Parts: sequence; structure tokens; C-alpha cells
Amino acid sequence: MARIVQKFGGTSLASVEKISNAAQHVARAVESGHEVAVVVSAMSGTTNQLVSWTEEVGKTPDPHEYDVVVSAGEQVTVGLMAMAIQRLGIQARSWLGWQLPIWTDPLHARAHIETIETKEILTSLAGGVVAVVPGFQGIDRENRITTLGRGGSDASAVALAAAIEADLCNIYTDVDGVYTSDPRIVAKARKLDKITYEEMLEMSSLGAKVIQSRAAEMAMRHRVVVQVLSTFHDIPGTLLVDEDSGLEQQIVSGIAYSRDDAKITLTKIPDQPGIAAGIFGPLSKSDINVDMIVQNASGDGTSADLTFTVGKHDLEKALSVIEATQSVLEYAELISDDNVAKISVVGVGMRTHAGVAATMFETLAEKAINIQVISTSEIKVSVLIAGEYTELALRSLHTAYGLDDKPAGS
Repeated sequence: MARIVQKFGGTSLASVEKISNAAQHVARAVESGHEVAVVVSAMSGTTNQLVSWTEEVGKTPDPHEYDVVVSAGEQVTVGLMAMAIQRLGIQARSWLGWQLPIWTDPLHARAHIETIETKEILTSLAGGVVAVVPGFQGIDRENRITTLGRGGSDASAVALAAAIEADLCNIYTDVDGVYTSDPRIVAKARKLDKITYEEMLEMSSLGAKVIQSRAAEMAMRHRVVVQVLSTFHDIPGTLLVDEDSGLEQQIVSGIAYSRDDAKITLTKIPDQPGIAAGIFGPLSKSDINVDMIVQNASGDGTSADLTFTVGKHDLEKALSVIEATQSVLEYAELISDDNVAKISVVGVGMRTHAGVAATMFETLAEKAINIQVISTSEIKVSVLIAGEYTELALRSLHTAYGLDDKPAGS
């Protein structure tokens, strides 16, 4: 007997019929003798509708009341899921975030889970009762409802699995695992049987939307065994594993992309100490995350051009912050571009193999794709390119690194 957490996303719960289908997965696990806790998202489209209602009331809603509204979708699905499981002759009950409770920090709309009280759930599981828990929501120490931000239900599931010491956390989605690239763009992308925690974390943070990056980070930190698999097809998914688990290391495991970035360039800023701090300090204080950075010094060493990226949703805010510092920074021109894409190659094999970056640059050059910004880490290389070349870059790099799926019989 094992203890399992099963998490179902919004597309898996988009209708009562689909909720009933998801309940069948729960039933099969229970009938196999396992203890099962279920984490659910809101039904597909529900959270967007709730958010739109808060915006109709006012563009800057009270964050406390915002969380009360947008957390309501999960309250519906925990009840419906518990009922669907009961109809199959299995005991189940629902819990809300404040009932357990799931304690979070007070950062409303993007809270982080601090701890989960497990006494009630463990008692429920020991009694053969399936515990159905909402993803995405929690409660802070002032007893105010909080939400974890988009994709937060993945983090809820992994956190619960860690808290109850589950043997496995299954993340059910509308895809059947983690692919070498987005199969909607790269037709030859193939499903991975296994991927390391570190690779999954990098790919999630770089745009792959199979599992939320915070959930991947939490799984790596707590060594939660996670499997990403399809709600709609009864086939094995992709396991997240340790790097030293015997996984045969391919140099590059995947190609990720993101169209959620915007580029900002300041020209002819003084090339002297303190200027970078004068730019990035105010951005940090305004809660704007900066990603890729490159600085080009002038030939005479008196000035430089500085380019960096921010989230597209933060672009206008970032420009306002920088404009307010013009008298101090004395830049000549402030230029922005939101038609860019970040393309990243990821793989733990990069640690021991040379030439990964060279292959990327040569492949893009052959397709006449200009590289605007470069950033690297131990297991990834990212470049910023014009947005219209996204699909061409993904397909070309996928082939260049030998990731294309081979036809049957070849």
C-alpha cells in the first residue's frame, strides 16, 4: 500500500462529466489499496471569470477581498469531486484551505505555503476516506484567505505530498507527460520517460507550462516523487527524478520558449560605478523582476548601452520607474520592445559536454536569426530573439540537438 496525492488541473475538471472521469482515477488507486488525497484546481475558465468580475468592480481591488473572490472556484470543485468519488461507492470528504489549515505568508494573490496541518487529513486517510483538498488557496496568520498565483495548485499538491510524506504525487493534465519541446509547435517533439528535478525547474521557469516552477522547486527541495501524466489517456507519464538516479544523461533534454518577456535598452549611460544599482535598485523596490542583462561599453570607455528583460506585464511599470530616474542616470534614449521571445536549451549533460552554446549559435545563424541577448547557467543557455522567429528557432534547434522523434520502424 502506498500513500498517493493526485492533482487534477482545470482542463481535467472542465465539466461535471470530466470531474466524474477524474474520479475514476481516484477510485482505481483506492481499489488498489492505496491511501489517496486529491488536490483540485477550479474548473477551466472559472478563475478567469472571477478575476474579470473583480476588475469590473475596480482596476485595483483590495488584495484581501480579491483572494476571497478568486479562491471560490476551488470551493466548487472540491465539493463536486468529493460527490463524484462518493457516487463510486468510496468514502470521501472535502476540505477548504482554512479548514486544515494551509498556512501561507500574507502576500496576497501570490502567497507562499509555509506549512500544512496534516492531523485531520492523516486521520481521514487512515480511516479509508479520500481527502479532497483545494489547490491555489490557503490562509494567513490573520485568518485572511490567500491565493498562490497562477498555477498554484501544482505547488499545493507537491506541498501536501511533502507534508503527508506521500510516496507519489501524480499531476494529471491535458498532456501525457513532459516533452522535449512544445508538441503544438514542434511536431517531432517526443515525450520523456524521466527528467531531473533541476531540468524540470529550469524548463518550467523558462516557459514550459506542464508544471509550475514553484512546484518543481518544491519537489526538488523535498525530494517528492512526481509524475506528470494525462487525465484522458491511461498511459505512463514523465517521472521527475534525481540526477544520480541512473538516468542516462542526454546532453540536451529539452528546448523551452517564452513570449512573456519584454526588452528594455538604455543608451549612452555613464560607464561608472553605481549606475547599474541606480537602475536595478528602483526596479527591485517596485517588485519588478529582471531576467537577462547585457552591457556594451563604448570604445572610449565613457558610456555604455544597457539591455535587460522584464516580464511583459511589467513593461509599462518598469518604463515609468526608469523614466523617473532620468536626471540621475542621464541616459540618451530609452527603448522598449515587447515583440521578443526567449529560447532556451536545457540539459544536465551540459555540465560535462562542451559545444552546446556553439551549436545553438551556429544553428540560429544558419536560419538568419539574430541573437539580441544571451544568458547562461550550469545547465541551460538562453537567447533573446525577435518574436516572429520563435517557431523556426524551436524546430531548428530541436533537430540540431538530435531530439526529433524517430518514425516507427526507423
